[in-house]
Amino acid sequence: MNRRNFIENLTLSTGALAAASVVSMPATGQPVQKEVLKGKTTLTADVVVAGGGLGGFAAAMASLRNNLSVILTEETDWIGGQLSQQGVPPDEHSWIETHGATQLYRDFRNGVREYYKRNYPLTPDAKSRKNLNPGDGSVSRLCHEPRVAVAVLMDMLAPYMSTGKLTLLLEHKVISASVSGNEVSALEAVNLKSEGKLTLKAPYFVDATELGDLLPLTGTEFVTGTESKSDTQELHAPEKGNPNNNQAFTVCFAMDYVPGENHVIEKPREYDFWKNFVPKMSKPWSGKLLDLSYSNPKTLEPKTLGFHPEGIATGDKLNLWNYRRIINKENFTKGTYTGDITIVNWPQNDYFLGDLVSASEKDFKKHFERGKQLSLSFLYWLQTEAPRPDGGKGWPGIRLRKDVMGTEDGMAKYPYIREARRIKAVFTIKEEHVGADNRAMITGKKTDNKAADFYDSVGIGYYHIDLHPSTEGDNYIDFSSLPFQIPLGALLPQRMENILPANKNIGTTHITNGCYRLHPVEWSIGESVGLLVKYALDKKVIPRAVRERKEMLSEFQEFIQKQGIEIEWPK
Repeated sequence: MNRRNFIENLTLSTGALAAASVVSMPATGQPVQKEVLKGKTTLTADVVVAGGGLGGFAAAMASLRNNLSVILTEETDWIGGQLSQQGVPPDEHSWIETHGATQLYRDFRNGVREYYKRNYPLTPDAKSRKNLNPGDGSVSRLCHEPRVAVAVLMDMLAPYMSTGKLTLLLEHKVISASVSGNEVSALEAVNLKSEGKLTLKAPYFVDATELGDLLPLTGTEFVTGTESKSDTQELHAPEKGNPNNNQAFTVCFAMDYVPGENHVIEKPREYDFWKNFVPKMSKPWSGKLLDLSYSNPKTLEPKTLGFHPEGIATGDKLNLWNYRRIINKENFTKGTYTGDITIVNWPQNDYFLGDLVSASEKDFKKHFERGKQLSLSFLYWLQTEAPRPDGGKGWPGIRLRKDVMGTEDGMAKYPYIREARRIKAVFTIKEEHVGADNRAMITGKKTDNKAADFYDSVGIGYYHIDLHPSTEGDNYIDFSSLPFQIPLGALLPQRMENILPANKNIGTTHITNGCYRLHPVEWSIGESVGLLVKYALDKKVIPRAVRERKEMLSEFQEFIQKQGIEIEWPK
């Protein structure tokens, strides 16, 4: 039996038969319950988490370690979201090794390093490094293979699967919801392979999907796209809002380089289109998309990047090969790797000709496929036409590493999503709270270097505000932010009482989503949401009450701090 079938059989067989529960039931602390009635299967737990990305994983782990039972669904056959199915090494701030993330997130990062030290033939020097970076990619202090992320995350879940507290439904998608008033009573999920359906019941539901899929299904109020300056008073907001204006997505892929060999792929069917494609932006792009020149995100002036698949320096230009490199062959014993392995998530394969957020299932598939064609076209361009230092064109030794992404076509299992539906929240985070320039305008203190203090903070994070080209023609919007807090109010829908967001669907604006969407922040959001479910169940209150009652909020903040959640930055 292969690993996938083993997991499916294990996760679908846990729990004893029990009567279907209702949403108002208290937490049981018992394994997930299963009932088969008239051929329909119902699973019942303390919390249902839809989406196995970083926010969903963290929400599940926080609930599980506090003795709640969890049903976790995931559309693909890999948990891990951005890190795995989307193939994106972690985007993190420079203090990540010591603070600015939860203890559980740092435990995961340590687990990745230990996995390499335990299982890979590292050089003595690499093995001795406390903060090993397997790929030495410049984007992160920990660039690693997607499969390793999956392995470490699955190991963390293993005890809870064994006891029946966790039911993991891989390759399952939530397709409908039952709602009564302000409460969700059940979700329906379909097995994407067998097309069999399951009813999922719980007192609480967490939307950790990549696009905020549960929000329209449950009638939870949400917004999309860009808000206008008159709506938010944000410094970088446009004069006119546009709900269809969302950031590009990217279909990532992995490649290595074998000198002297020819690994040129078959010419992609859309290659001629993408080879000649010039982005049409409100502020001009530097030229063709498939080129080593692009728009400098901060200034929008043309900027030239370097490229050499042997990692050789390219003068003062960033060598794209090294940027998201996940394997540096020099960290492993001689002969282990013929060359480095790198991930392609670069300006040249951002896809912005279609909006996934508002797309139908048919259009989602169409845009995903076109995104794959863009990425394959870029690969073919690198193999055949990219300029070389010797004056030649193309690097035929570049090899598509299908195995790294675990797919037949070599492309990521799921698009790298930067923006989703966002709840209409009790509190919305705006640029005035976290943007460096906008904050200085509001406070009159240009040297304050401090984001807004949120009395209801349930986490912290940091990343510059990084908005990629958009579906309605915005070029990059990239500027400084400040180390920020995650306010509880941004995790609370205005009306609904038992559904919570745990991904890029919290109460941000289009602008502030640009710094709240990265790996450790998504994890922190999810972990705090999982703890909020536990606390609300124990206190028999709805989540909004936790924020509204001063003593209860203080108690909740103390509770999550004891579990490794940082709620303020060091002085």
